[in-house]
Amino acid sequence: MRNNRRRGNIVGISLTPMIDVMTVLLAVFMVTTPMMTNGIDLELPNAGHSAMTGHDHAIQISVDASGNYYVGEMRLTRDDVIKRAVAMRGENPDLTIMISGDRRADYGAVMSVMGGLKDAGFQKVGLRTKLDK
Repeated sequence: MRNNRRRGNIVGISLTPMIDVMTVLLAVFMVTTPMMTNGIDLELPNAGHSAMTGHDHAIQISVDASGNYYVGEMRLTRDDVIKRAVAMRGENPDLTIMISGDRRADYGAVMSVMGGLKDAGFQKVGLRTKLDK
């Protein structure tokens, strides 16, 4: 006699490896995200009680007290800053730009990069400040 019973295969998805991978990815992003917001040390000007502090997904451009331009910690010329921002806009048309100008920076240096970005077609350009205490 033949055994007519078929063995049933247990089919299922094991969630344990997927949860392990997602936990590791979460830990990696939690550790690396604060490191991505590094920039140069600036003394931002006071601007009352409703200051613009910046967006998490904006390009951060800095102007130090000597009038040097930075994207992150990379020192660039004014024209290179604008070229880099235009290149980044190709990936994200709704890109926001936040300019951090040291309070001792030359007003003309800050306005020069802001005007150049406006001329390049950027609509969302803001200035970062700190709140009065």
